[in-house]
Amino acid sequence: MGVRHINPEGLHRSPAFSQAVVVERPTKTIYVGGQNGVDADGKVVGPTVGEQSLQALRNLQTILESEGASLANIVHWTIAVVDGHSFDEGAAAFQQVWNRADPPPAITVHAVAGLNAGSLVEIDAVAVV
Repeated sequence: MGVRHINPEGLHRSPAFSQAVVVERPTKTIYVGGQNGVDADGKVVGPTVGEQSLQALRNLQTILESEGASLANIVHWTIAVVDGHSFDEGAAAFQQVWNRADPPPAITVHAVAGLNAGSLVEIDAVAVV
């Protein structure tokens, strides 16, 4: 089985985790680690769930595109939102990037006590190509 850990250009690099893990056989599966609403320098992009969700989704797009995939290849999302914050803005951000013609993935949303400093949302995904 071919397994690769990827960290595409344009995303924050950390020695503690990979942005995604790709399994090549029997089907190429991409396990994308939790993406926060941070830019390539690791800085939170804004104070709202909507801004952070849109950036996290763009980070997911960057990772998938680096592997010849797209958001349409996602079969499952897991979304964590800091307790006390509504995910309505995050759902609106999802609608901005998701092609409604594509079948929707399975989605799990969790309210959590906290995330990294300043982060209100974290999204991970599994994509099959």
